[in-house]
Amino acid sequence: MSYKIVVRVLGFLLILEGLLMIPSLLVSVFYGQKDSIAFLISIGLTVLVGFIMSRVKESDKKLRTKEGLAIVSAGWVLASFFGCLPFVISGSIPSFIDAFFETISGLTTTGSTLVRDIEILPKGILFWRSFTHWIGGMGILVFAVAILPIIGVGGFQIFKAESPGPSPDKIVPRVKDTARILYITYISITVLQIVLLVAGGMSLYESAVHTFGTVGTGGFSTRNASVGAFKSTYIHIVITVFMVLSGANFSLYYGLYRGKWRDVIRNGELKLYLGIILASGLFIGLNIFYGSDAYKNIGTAFRDSFFQVGSIITTTGYATVDFDLWPVFSKMILLFLMFVGGCAGSTAGSIKNIRFLVLGKVIKRQVARTFHPNAYIPIKVDGKVVSEDVVSGISGFLMLYIIMFVFGVLLISLEGHDIGSTISSVATTLGNVGPGLGFVGPTRNFADFSPYSKLLFSFLMLMGRLELFTIIGLIAPRAWKNER
Repeated sequence: MSYKIVVRVLGFLLILEGLLMIPSLLVSVFYGQKDSIAFLISIGLTVLVGFIMSRVKESDKKLRTKEGLAIVSAGWVLASFFGCLPFVISGSIPSFIDAFFETISGLTTTGSTLVRDIEILPKGILFWRSFTHWIGGMGILVFAVAILPIIGVGGFQIFKAESPGPSPDKIVPRVKDTARILYITYISITVLQIVLLVAGGMSLYESAVHTFGTVGTGGFSTRNASVGAFKSTYIHIVITVFMVLSGANFSLYYGLYRGKWRDVIRNGELKLYLGIILASGLFIGLNIFYGSDAYKNIGTAFRDSFFQVGSIITTTGYATVDFDLWPVFSKMILLFLMFVGGCAGSTAGSIKNIRFLVLGKVIKRQVARTFHPNAYIPIKVDGKVVSEDVVSGISGFLMLYIIMFVFGVLLISLEGHDIGSTISSVATTLGNVGPGLGFVGPTRNFADFSPYSKLLFSFLMLMGRLELFTIIGLIAPRAWKNER
């Protein structure tokens, strides 16, 4: 491995992260709060360390898969390490382990928190806390792909290792142009949602913060009651719509821009994604209206059901009500959605719809082969044959996901919490969802877990964000020997 090029690229990433702290500093200065000193120190340290690392000279500027894996894995850890400095230095989250947990939860767009009273935090800190969602949503490392050619380094290996989904494709031939197209789309959706929320009566500050959590599918809020603190059906609907939009494959928006409406409408993963949202929202809406005394109006029941379905399946994690009080049937649907997630190529986490779509076709093929054992039955998605390598990769991912989930549940069970809380705490961190059920429900948090469990949750969040194989590939160096 070329360690020098890894160190150099990581240096540029740290410089970029330091610069990305400046908007939070400006917010702090604007509101005249004391956390501005913490941001000045954090920016100075992050940029200084990044500058020193970026001065390392390398002879080989070619990035291979192993360097890409190392940059991505170490990049997220380093970004979380330096990103937690404002929390620690300002005293908002004094414990370094707690601050690291909060930061990696932000950057991985998980949204799980251990802050008991969010509303007492300084505005600059709250802005940075949610801005980490926006940074991590499309990926600080994918963003770096657009600038790596400036320093003479190609970035496709980073793009492959960091992009969510089973097979990241370039929208256009040059990967840096793909990254730029994705970010133009990302920024456009962000600006549009901020405008709509401001039009609904939200302040510009809170509109920006909640948009970062929506478009980045993260879920950090400025309020203890999350989005439920805003008693506005309009705001709830706007956030619901943009959560669903952010959970779809961003390349489809480029297809719409190019006028390929039919291809977008016929997209198999999109139809499955929207179908699951529609069915889940209807089932939960009917269940909470007829199965509990909390709802007297069926319209309100459907408003809350579709909001929570959109929030969980896109792994955003916002809440308008305490869904932990809903009937068991509704909570089981939400638990199932924690494993489904959004679409490949979106900012959402978890397993993702494309894998379930392919898995369903594999099951259908196996049933057909029961009656026609010698038949050649290719797996097709949107009219294109899915290679057996991709099918094998999806099967391997699902198996590894189950193993990691079981491994996490067994370790967290040592804390002694109830089964529902234990299972959902692992499901929500591994799937980058945010809130869970029971002990980690929408009105509670992860503060009472031990430091060891918080580190394990941090590891699970990172594993989920990087789609498991990135980390596994990094710690299995024997697989590097014959790399070409």
